[in-house]
Amino acid sequence: MLLLKLSAQDLLTLNARHRMVPHLAARWRHFRGADASVTERSAWAASLVCLASDLVAAGRGNVEMVVECAATIDETDQPGDPRLIDVVLVGRHPEENVPSVELVELKRWSMVTRIERATADLVSVPGMEPKKHPALQLREYYTAFTGPRGPLSGIDFECGGFTYMHNATEESARALIDVDAPPGAYGRVYTGDRRERLLHDLRGSFAEDGAASAAEVMLQRMGLRNTPLLDAMISSRGADTVFTLRGRQKKVADQVLETAAKVLPDPWCPALVPDERRVVFLVTGGAGTGKSAIGLQIKAELEGQGRTVRYASGSRAFNGALQEHVGYGDRRFRESFTYFSNFVTPPDPPLDVLICDEAHRLRDRSTNRFWKPENWGTGPQVDELLAASRLTVFFLDEGQSVRPNEVGTVALIEDAAERHDATLVRYRLREQFRCGGSDAYVRWVRAVLGVSGDDPEPWRPDGLMHVEVADTPEELERIIRTEALAGASARMVAGYCWPWTKPIGKERRLEPDVRIGDWHRPWNADSGSFCADGAPPSKIWSVHEKGLGQIGCVYTAQGLEWDWCGVIMGDDMVRRDGKWVFRRGKERKDDVAKVKRVAQPGSFDPKVRAGSVDDEEFARLIRHAYHVLMTRASRATVLYSTDEETRAYLKELVGRVEIHGLRPTWKNLPEEARRAHLPRPSRGAGKRKKRKRKGKTSTGADLRLF
Repeated sequence: MLLLKLSAQDLLTLNARHRMVPHLAARWRHFRGADASVTERSAWAASLVCLASDLVAAGRGNVEMVVECAATIDETDQPGDPRLIDVVLVGRHPEENVPSVELVELKRWSMVTRIERATADLVSVPGMEPKKHPALQLREYYTAFTGPRGPLSGIDFECGGFTYMHNATEESARALIDVDAPPGAYGRVYTGDRRERLLHDLRGSFAEDGAASAAEVMLQRMGLRNTPLLDAMISSRGADTVFTLRGRQKKVADQVLETAAKVLPDPWCPALVPDERRVVFLVTGGAGTGKSAIGLQIKAELEGQGRTVRYASGSRAFNGALQEHVGYGDRRFRESFTYFSNFVTPPDPPLDVLICDEAHRLRDRSTNRFWKPENWGTGPQVDELLAASRLTVFFLDEGQSVRPNEVGTVALIEDAAERHDATLVRYRLREQFRCGGSDAYVRWVRAVLGVSGDDPEPWRPDGLMHVEVADTPEELERIIRTEALAGASARMVAGYCWPWTKPIGKERRLEPDVRIGDWHRPWNADSGSFCADGAPPSKIWSVHEKGLGQIGCVYTAQGLEWDWCGVIMGDDMVRRDGKWVFRRGKERKDDVAKVKRVAQPGSFDPKVRAGSVDDEEFARLIRHAYHVLMTRASRATVLYSTDEETRAYLKELVGRVEIHGLRPTWKNLPEEARRAHLPRPSRGAGKRKKRKRKGKTSTGADLRLF
C-alpha cells in the first residue's frame, strides 16, 4: 500500500499543477474509507513540498519519495488502521553502491516537551494530546521494513530514518534532541534551522543517480510490480510453488489447502469410510486482484500432493495461452487446463478439486456448435461443475461479464452450493496488483466508463500507472510499436466496431477490417492455425511476436496483460452532451473486395445485437468490455477514440503528459524493471514432480506475481 511514488523533482512539478494533494486525498479515501481531514491535506501540501524542495536543493532531486507507505501488504489486515509511514526516501548509496533507504516522519510541530521522562515513550505538543515519540514510530517501521515479510529482508542495503520538524527550531525541539532521546539509526531529528545539516546528510545518504533502479527493486519486493502471469508460469515449470502470494491471497490459498486436507482422502492412504462432504469456495475480486495467481498456485500445490485437479475457464484466449505457450510440448500440463463446457458428463470418480477461473463467464447450460444437440447439457452449467469434484473453487468478478449469455454471479453460485448441500466459504480480494498496482487507475477507469457510478475526475499520476491519449491511430500504433521493438510487451486492442473477416484464400490472408481513415489493420486471426505473413492463431496472439500487427478485442484479451496496451474506442460508445451514448452499427457488402464494411458506425459484436439484448443491457456490456480492455496494461495505457468529441473528453480528463518520470518507456525504465517476455519452453520441458504430503511444503522461487 502506498499513496504516491515520485522523484522529488517530479513531485514538485505535480504540486505546481495543483494535482498532488487531490491525488493523495483520492487514494486515502480508497484505502481508509473516509475523506482525508483538512489537517492531513494541509500537512501534505506543506511538509511533502518542503522535503522535496530540500532534496532538490541538495542536488538529489532524483531520489524517489514513496508517500504514505505500508511496509507490507499484510498491514491492511492488521486490526485498526494500517501503519503508514509518512515518506520512504529511496536511492543509491554514494559509497557502498547498494540501495539506500531513509524512513521519514514529517511533523509540523513547532514545539515539543517530553513527559514520562523515565521511558520517553510520549512527548507533549502544545494544543495536542500526548503523542508517541517519533523515534519509536520509526523503530516500528524499521522493524517492519527489515523483518521477514518486509521489502528489505535479505538484501544488502543502507537504511536509516529521521524526523523532520521544519516549523521548529533546535531550541524548541530540544526535548527530542537531548542525550536521553531514544537511540538508533532512525533517531535523528532535523528542524528548520538545522536545514543545512539535513542537506549535508542527504548528500551523504544518496548518490546523484540510481534512485529509479533502487525504487524499482523495493516496489518489486513490496509486491507492487508483478511478474507477468505467463512468464511466472514458464519460470516455475518443474517447481512446486508457482507464485509467492501475499496478504489476503495467501490466506485464501492456505484455507483451500487446509480444507482439502480435511475433506479429501489421502491419495496414499485412503480412508475406510470416505468423507462425503462437499465444499465450495467463492472468491470475488476485481481485475488484477490476484485471482488467477491463487488458482494456479493451489493447482500446483494440490497436484504436488497427488490430488486430481483440473483448472477450468470460460476464456479461450486465457486457456489457449497457457496450453500453447506455457505448456508447449507437455501434454499432461496442457490437459490439466479445460473449459466449463467439458463436464456435461461428470468424471468417474469425481475430481478431488476443480478450479473455475473467470466464473463470471459461466453459461446457463453447456453447448457447442460442433456437438450434436443430444450431447449438449440439459441442466445449469454450474451444477455440472459442482458434480464434477468434491471441492470446487470459483474465482469471479461480476464487473467483467461481457456477453449476454454469461450468467456467473455470486447469487448463482450460492444457490447452486445450497442445492448440492455443499459448505460455502466466501472471500473478497481487494488489493490491486495489475496496472502497476495502481488501484487509483482502476477506479479512474471505472468512473470514466460509468461502471462504478462515481463522478469521473481528472487523472492524477501516481508513479505506478501511466495513461495518455493519442490524436490519431497512427500515433497510437507508433507508441505501441516503439515500446514493443525496444523490449516491452505491448498490444493494440479495440472495441468490436468493425466487421471481422475470416482468413481469405489458400494463403489465409487477413483482411484489414479495422479501418480509420487511411489507417487499416486486421483483427487478430479468427483461426486455430497460422495465417499469411506468420500471423498467429488467436489462442497465442497475445504472446506471439507476430501478433503485434493485428488488433485484439475483448474476447482475445480478457485475462491477459502487457506492459503497454493501446486501446481504440470505437463508435459504439461516444460522449454526447455530458453523457455516454451507445450505438449499434450496420454493415454493407463491398462488392469489389467481397467483404463486409461499415455502413453505420457502432458495435458489430454479434453477441450483443438488437435481437439478443435490450438497450440497457447493451450499454452495460459495452462498458464492461472497455473496462476489460483498459485494464490490460501493467505500466501504460494509450487511448484513442474514433470520435472527435469523445477524444476531446478523454484528453480533458487525462491532462498533459509532460512529466518524464511518469512515462515508463522502455528506454526510461531502470534495468531492474526491464523484463522481456520469456520464450515458451522447449518440447517436453518442465515435468512437474509429485511430492509426498509428509514434510513441509517447498517455498520455491520467490516470484511475486500478485
